[in-house]
Amino acid sequence: MKSKLMNKKQKKNFIRIIASSILIAVILLLPVSEKTKFFLFFIPYLVIGYDILLKALKGIINLKPFDENFLMAVATVGAIALGEYTEGVAVMLFYQIGELFQSIAVGKSRRNISELMDIRPDYANLEIDFEKSEIKTVSPDEVKVGSIIVVKPGEKIPIDGVIVEGKTTLNTSALTGESIPREVKEGDEVLGGCINCSGVIRVRTVKEFGQSTASKILELVESASSKKSKSEYFISKFARIYTPVVCIAALALALIPPVVRMFILNTDALWNLWIYRALTFLVISCPCALVISIPLTFFAGIGGASSAGILIKGSNYMESLSKVRYLVFDKTGTMTKGVFEVTGVHHGIMENEKLLELAALAECYSNHPISKSLQRAYGKEIDKTRVRDVKEISGHGISAVVDGKQILAGNAKLMISEKVEFTECHCAGTIIHIAIDKKYAGHIVISDIVKPDSALAVKNLKALGIKQTVMLTGDSKRTAEKVAEEIAIDKVYSELLPQDKVSKVEELLNQKDPGENLAFVGDGINDAPVLSRADIGIAMGALGSDAAIEASDVVLMDDNPLKISKAIRISKKCMRIVYQNIAFALGVKFACLVLGALGISNMWTAIFADVGVMVLCVLNAIRVLFGKKS
Repeated sequence: MKSKLMNKKQKKNFIRIIASSILIAVILLLPVSEKTKFFLFFIPYLVIGYDILLKALKGIINLKPFDENFLMAVATVGAIALGEYTEGVAVMLFYQIGELFQSIAVGKSRRNISELMDIRPDYANLEIDFEKSEIKTVSPDEVKVGSIIVVKPGEKIPIDGVIVEGKTTLNTSALTGESIPREVKEGDEVLGGCINCSGVIRVRTVKEFGQSTASKILELVESASSKKSKSEYFISKFARIYTPVVCIAALALALIPPVVRMFILNTDALWNLWIYRALTFLVISCPCALVISIPLTFFAGIGGASSAGILIKGSNYMESLSKVRYLVFDKTGTMTKGVFEVTGVHHGIMENEKLLELAALAECYSNHPISKSLQRAYGKEIDKTRVRDVKEISGHGISAVVDGKQILAGNAKLMISEKVEFTECHCAGTIIHIAIDKKYAGHIVISDIVKPDSALAVKNLKALGIKQTVMLTGDSKRTAEKVAEEIAIDKVYSELLPQDKVSKVEELLNQKDPGENLAFVGDGINDAPVLSRADIGIAMGALGSDAAIEASDVVLMDDNPLKISKAIRISKKCMRIVYQNIAFALGVKFACLVLGALGISNMWTAIFADVGVMVLCVLNAIRVLFGKKS
């Protein structure tokens, strides 16, 4: 759906601005007395400012007067009362122009995010009777787990599921930020929110609509704005203190100089002059630029990241991400493809095929990539009835009874713990040692492939100011060092158990400076404890994983390591704009406040200090939405 430039409320305000502008021009041209003009100017003033006056009145009634509406009401009413009716009406007019501009900018930002994340489907085609081809269009939240839904070309997949019939290509750009279509066929998992590009597919749902990927992503983006950064909290506290302080200062400016002149210096008090300066002071002091632009910057940053396939869970994580100086990676599935292939069978006391068969059977209940690679290498249908008493030994391997024989399949630690004499392997890769009834039978070499972008990703990170890159893995030292050398990782720690990874991250956390953050990048399933322990947890390529979404602070919606540097770059740009806006807004305001107090600036300067600065800060803030998605 094509978004419009302005909504109904914005159009109404635009019409008010045009109408009041015409009225002001007509009144200025009328050949009437100044007294008549004074009363006539109340017409455009009320047309353009009635809502501000009402909000200010409500604030006073609710005992919460100190906001921008109060400042504008007091300043403009005071200016008109002093006879400066042209300036009073002009201040209200330009303020409303600034508010309209800001509203359109925020609306654009929200629409961009809405379009980027427009993945919530409106309906699902629920299959009622396959033989009769009977399909019923229902709301996605009415579809139960295990139901069959039909997705036609051009439609969104409403709920996560598995294809039971058909093949097609999917547009996953709304989820991953990648424009290249993905080919899927029977047996493949598909995620809610993807668009079916070509063939008709039948999908068996594996989750309820509320738990599907599309719903989780939308929930993350919607809740991200509630997690405020330190900068946002600072601005909120600053505005609560700043506004009453400047109101008191304006009152003092209006009263103290005239009183001093009248009673101490015995000269004319010049009440009109000092009240006018105080009113100018109030207009200048309005904190709109900060209160609006800082949250908008973070909101736009989260939206810009979403368009690149990066989910940042809140402004606080955006700020923390910009301070990352140490990056710790898991190896398998993060810096490598996690697609393991059997590359050798060594020292076997039996035929290679038989050894592979026993290993595949022992590992048949595991979903680990290594287990899957053994099953693929075996290449035959596995009869699970031959397998019993399967035990997974964390960080070591598998113990299972196959055809009545105890099979041990795992790393060297498993052989040592079970007191099995084994033969070391000098090949690079993951070594799966096999023992039958505690007697060594040989080992299988499984190799993983480094992702083509991993080396470039590490290079990009170092260019962004990352001091040290570290890789943690449970794999062998030889394999780990080979991968680390290939992608230029600074330090590598191998043969680690899951709890060892947490300990190593804690050790690294203790070594860094207080103002620096450490990020851990993992697949989000096996690495949930480490993701939670790091300053920033980044889950890569685990979009469908509940563990990834729950444990991490940032979710990369595909497995491209280049997205890590992209996320950090966006966060740095976001924080740079935040600091620019704070410095610019405060600098201009304080300069104009001093000039206003001294009588050097007038209401027109005040308009720039308020509306002009707000517009410039908003324009600067929405820059975060734009940039390369690569």
